[in-house]
This record gives sequence, structure tokens and C-alpha cells, in this order.
Amino acid sequence: MSFSKTSLVKPPALLPGDTVGIVAPASNVMRSDLEAGCEALRRAGYRPFYFDSILDQDLYFAGSVERRAPELESMFARPDVKAIVCARGGYGSNYLLEALDLEKVKAHPKIFVGYSDLTTLLTYFSDTTGLVTFHGPMVAKDWAHAAGVDLASWQSALNGSATWELSLGASSGVTGLVEGAAEGILYGGCLSILVASLGTPYEIETAGTILFLEDLAEKPYQIDRMLMQLKLAGKLKGVRGIVFGEMRDCQQTANQGYTLQDVILRIVGKLGVPIAYGVRSGHVTAGNMTLPIGVRTALTVRDGEVSIKILEASVTPVARNS
Repeated sequence: MSFSKTSLVKPPALLPGDTVGIVAPASNVMRSDLEAGCEALRRAGYRPFYFDSILDQDLYFAGSVERRAPELESMFARPDVKAIVCARGGYGSNYLLEALDLEKVKAHPKIFVGYSDLTTLLTYFSDTTGLVTFHGPMVAKDWAHAAGVDLASWQSALNGSATWELSLGASSGVTGLVEGAAEGILYGGCLSILVASLGTPYEIETAGTILFLEDLAEKPYQIDRMLMQLKLAGKLKGVRGIVFGEMRDCQQTANQGYTLQDVILRIVGKLGVPIAYGVRSGHVTAGNMTLPIGVRTALTVRDGEVSIKILEASVTPVARNS
């Protein structure tokens, strides 16, 4: 079975001075990285908050499922927490799918930010509750490093800009692979995690989307295999455009006689939709961009240049006392 899309739910906007709840739904977290990220959030004008148990460890997880699921539910329920940002990815979010009380998420819609393994929860919340989620920088990763966060897209996505564009100039490294123009619902995340959903009750829903795909350190033949799996599963039918991430370290050897773009085009190049490559969101070298999952988006690829425009606000405006 698969879940059907529900009506869109936009969480309240994030304002300066707001409390940001930090969670670890997947792998264990190093204290030094967590504290560095929290300090960066403070400098950006927010109040980071986390439970001490976030530093628990069970094998390679951030503690047991019995710790991780209630942590996330509590952050949704707490009235003082205005946004939830994941500490890091790694592996383990899939364990939470059967453990979470989805009614608590529905009752308290909030900004939820992450990437990598957190793709599991980004798409799950989007598909089952209609909540707009955010593929963007994490606390113990991007926030913990200088120039790790693209603040322009963070603010546009989370502050409530009605329409805005990603900054994809000549220095961004973004290129067009297939020309065209399309509008659709922005959706996706880490390719390997999206593929892992196939054949489960949590299978991704891609029809009508501008599909964003990114990954880290996967060899070209592995990218090929995963794209073919999406194709054979019917998940590329009805897709209106495709945007690939930076695809960091996704090469076989330094002197291989082909590019990853060659591999990608072999599979998706004849779909008849615009395709872009190199958008820095997720596993990136620097400047992690925030992408709102679930909102109307326009993708244009023309003369090798790429435009990605968010066509509606991804959060609802709020008025709170300072």
C-alpha cells in the first residue's frame, strides 16, 4: 500500500529569538559538533534547546527507538519550540516510522529540517500529514562549520517569503542537462533513502513533482542502479522536472572516462522534462540550501542556465511579542 497526498499544511514561520528544538532521530551525535552548531544558531538569533539524552548511544544510533521517538514527539508538542532541526543524519530514522504517534505531529505542525537519512521523515510527514518539511542544514553538521549554511534560502523558506528564487548564478556550479520549463510540487531528498522506501507502506509519491535527488559517495554505477530502480518502479512517470544535488564524491576513479552526468542522462535524459544538476542542498561542500518540500515550484533550464523559483510561501505568518 502507499499513502496518498493530503491537503497542504504550512507550519508557523520562524522568527528571530525563537526557540529551535534539536533532535537526533538517527545516528549518535558528538557533543563538540552539537555545541558548535548551537553556538552558530545563537549567533543567527535563535535559542537552541535539546534534551540531554540526545547524546545517548546505542550501537550507531542516538539511543534506542524508545528514546528517539518520544524526543521528536515532545519537540512537536512543546509550545516554546517553534522549529525542529535535526542534529545529524547517519542511519536509523526508518526505525521511527512504526513508533511515532503521527497524531502528535498533526496536532502541532512545526518547521522540521534535515536531510540525508532524515529524508525518511521529510517525505513521511509530507505524504501522510501534508506538512511542508524542509531539506536543509543540520545542527551538528552544517551549522557547526563556517560557511556551512546558505542563510538566504534558510530565511526565505522559514520566514515566509511569498515567492523567491534559489541563487544559482555562474559561481554556484549549477548546470542544465535537459532544457525545458515545468511547474510541480518540490519533493525528494537523498536518493538512496528514497529508493529504500520502495515496496514498503511508506513508499514515496512522486507524480506531479519537481523531483530533487542528491547523495554522497555513491559510485556512478550505484547511482545508475538506483535511478533504474526508480524508473522500473514507475516513480519517474508523471515527474515534471528533476533537480540533482551536488552529488559530492560520486565518482568511480579520478580519471574515469565518463561523467556522472553521462550516467544520469542515459536513464532520465529522454523523459521529456527539464533536468538540472548541482544544486547545493544536503550533502554539500559548503552553503547548504534550504528547500521546502511540498510547495509549488517552477524549474526552467534554458541555454545551460537554471532557474528554480518557489511559487508560494512555505510557512504561515505569525505575530509574536519579542
